[in-house]
Amino acid sequence: MQLDISRIPFSRFGSYFAVSIERDTNRLVVRDLHGGDEAPSSIFVLELMKDGQAAAYDLDVTETRLRIIHRHNQAEYAELCISDEDIIHCRLVGVSLKLTAVKTRYDSLMPYGPKQWEYHLYSKEIKLMFTLLQGNACIQAPWKMVGNDSIELIMNPDGDQDEGCVFVIESYKTVWRKKEYEDYEQARERVERHYEQWLRQMPAVPERYEPSRRLAAYITWSCVVHPEGQLKDYAMYMSKNWMFNIWSWDNCFNAMMLSDHDPQLALAQLDIFMAHQDESGIYADFINDKFLSFNCCKPPIHAWAFARMRERNAWFNEREIVARMYDSLARATNYWLDHRRSVASRLPVYNHGNDSGWDNASIFHDGIPVEAPDLAAHLIRQLDILSGMAAELEREDEAKAWTDKADELYGLLMERLYRDGRFVARYAPEDRIIAHQDSLILYMPLIIGYRLPSEVTATLVNGLAERFEARYGLCTESYHSPLYRDNGYWLGPIWAPVTYLFIDALRHNGYNEFASRLADKFMDLTLVGDMAENFDPFSGQGLVDPAFTWTSSVFLMLARESIQPPEEHHEKIFR
Repeated sequence: MQLDISRIPFSRFGSYFAVSIERDTNRLVVRDLHGGDEAPSSIFVLELMKDGQAAAYDLDVTETRLRIIHRHNQAEYAELCISDEDIIHCRLVGVSLKLTAVKTRYDSLMPYGPKQWEYHLYSKEIKLMFTLLQGNACIQAPWKMVGNDSIELIMNPDGDQDEGCVFVIESYKTVWRKKEYEDYEQARERVERHYEQWLRQMPAVPERYEPSRRLAAYITWSCVVHPEGQLKDYAMYMSKNWMFNIWSWDNCFNAMMLSDHDPQLALAQLDIFMAHQDESGIYADFINDKFLSFNCCKPPIHAWAFARMRERNAWFNEREIVARMYDSLARATNYWLDHRRSVASRLPVYNHGNDSGWDNASIFHDGIPVEAPDLAAHLIRQLDILSGMAAELEREDEAKAWTDKADELYGLLMERLYRDGRFVARYAPEDRIIAHQDSLILYMPLIIGYRLPSEVTATLVNGLAERFEARYGLCTESYHSPLYRDNGYWLGPIWAPVTYLFIDALRHNGYNEFASRLADKFMDLTLVGDMAENFDPFSGQGLVDPAFTWTSSVFLMLARESIQPPEEHHEKIFR
């Protein structure tokens, strides 16, 4: 598969390295993703050189190697692969490669050993070792009191250009450890085998969806980073473009996808947040290797995700795993019940649109906090699942207590947020119904259709079809709404996780034809807009970040389910 690295970064499983074309400058850059998406990531600009001059080039990029080809002589090129999680391996044939540091004040380069240079990258809190295995180097790094004024490394073939050049760049935190490096081709072939093994685990698809399958497989494989800092296990970032963090509902969809073929890695995605769970019970909003934030959180879908993982793979039914998940989910649920409601006669609230995951949805335009029907529905379903898990663990008193709480919230939902045949949201400070009623978020109570009267469920389903269904799926703000916006984030565009939540709810309420129609539309959408963060509902154009993992995971789950429909364990799991 050919990659356009202005849209899809070149990286590999486990690595914090990536290579991209910067969207603002059009420069070809090596990037480092430590520190999350608030940290600058470009660390070196790459330029192809011939006879001491910059040379025009073309790119040929596959999943496991990136080739920078002299435009006027295709036999001359620089080629690199990320051979190990912390090592870039590069080979030059007939050309030189200049690496210019994108540096801050204290970043500094120093000789280390024969044909070795250590780069202290203060801004990223890492070090890089450049080791020249074959060829020669020209280093320009004038010193200026506390750091190099600038840094250029030009890697050259020895003597006759045809003799080639090979070097590696290695990332580490403190001390470099001497090692033997493989031949370049051996290293590249090893990475190829690793990726092919991952690809083989992806579900088969009809031939027309094969491009989407390969793209989704590559994005999910390449967006994993290795354990470091706050990350105690391998973690799948949302993207290696511009959103290289993990958010605490995005990871649920990635975990569900992984649960089929890699249950340990799947559970690790949930464990990352459980390991940092606050004493109040709240999960962090996002985590990266360096930071975690509790300023916001994300909707309580985690018990549902774990229930779906159990349906997909019996490995998750081990009693120790169920007990550990139960204890964490119980604390997370009690956070909402104890800390997000002012009085017992009110429902828990979102304190910001970001808490819902629907950052700028129209129900938040009047202000915060907001009583929202989706939050109540997520909590009711979570309570019902916890009741089932407690009974399974022979904690009968707890099982009854969870059911009682679910019944209480359900009563409040119908009393406070169901008006004139539809669900509404309330602006909590004034206890008034919010006028904006064309957000798809108001239809999320469909997920508890197993509790709703059948006529309420039918009304929700009809509303989805009549007011939200577009060419490629469900708009997040009705296209009839005056607040609908092209490229409006949660004011119209289609999102993968919401699509999957509704498809799942429709299936479990017996609306299989509608669910299949939405699944087909979403799979078709990826042929137009790739694996973007969100999509135009009518053109299918991918919007914002074009290489998102939860989009990829949703595609892969829908692809698998189109061949092997999910079993109906709904009653066992939920009631």
